[in-house]
Amino acid sequence: MDLSDKSRKAMEDLGLTSYEIKVYMALLESGSMNASEMSKKSSVPYSKIYDVLNSLEEKGWIESNSSRPQKFFPKSPHTAIETTKMLIEGRLKASETLVIAELTPLYEKTGIKERPEIWVVRGLYNIATKVMEIIETCQKELLIALPQISDNIARTMQPSLRVLSEKGVKITVLASGKTNSDTVRAISRIADVRVKDSMFGGGVIGDTSQVIILLGEAKSGQGNLEPIAIWADHIGLAKFAKDYFQYLWHDATLPNSFQE
Repeated sequence: MDLSDKSRKAMEDLGLTSYEIKVYMALLESGSMNASEMSKKSSVPYSKIYDVLNSLEEKGWIESNSSRPQKFFPKSPHTAIETTKMLIEGRLKASETLVIAELTPLYEKTGIKERPEIWVVRGLYNIATKVMEIIETCQKELLIALPQISDNIARTMQPSLRVLSEKGVKITVLASGKTNSDTVRAISRIADVRVKDSMFGGGVIGDTSQVIILLGEAKSGQGNLEPIAIWADHIGLAKFAKDYFQYLWHDATLPNSFQE
């Protein structure tokens, strides 16, 4: 059974070794096997096979019965990944608690106050430049919420969004119900898209680390109205913005063309 390089890398990112991937893929192809059959099918040395099987069972990717010889079965990828997520989150929570408890008192003794980088960005060009910076440096997840995505904005963003999509970045776009249906359809080819009426403001969040929030228009020094936004690379603010985005997302609907 062939496995793409992207999927293999993803499984490695989830904590599986090359031997564990070979064994799991062999089980997916055969359904069930004993250790000896597994060693031959996966090309994993017999001296290593029980260590690999025990590790996969602990990680939640396979299960076994009590027959003689013992048989091993693959769990569904969905179940395996959910188990892996719970294990990772559990380890992360334990590490978080330990590090915060031990290092926070040391940090507080320094008397240093955290100063997040927050900037006011004025003018359409400056805002667009900052948005493109966030898009082009995004590695894992990009969230976009715009009250109205014009055809010009969509054409400007699409090439960069396509590059991110090809790299495996998860892109989610929340658009206004007033956005042109052709524009929504074009973006939906490279992103998950929903629409929501009466959106106030908008923004772009990259990897839950950078965020730009659109605040509307304000008078410039010359008395003219110009768009204004705030940009920050502060994780706390980006997390708050992501939570609000997800709140809007759950209340949004699929584009009309998807409901037909």
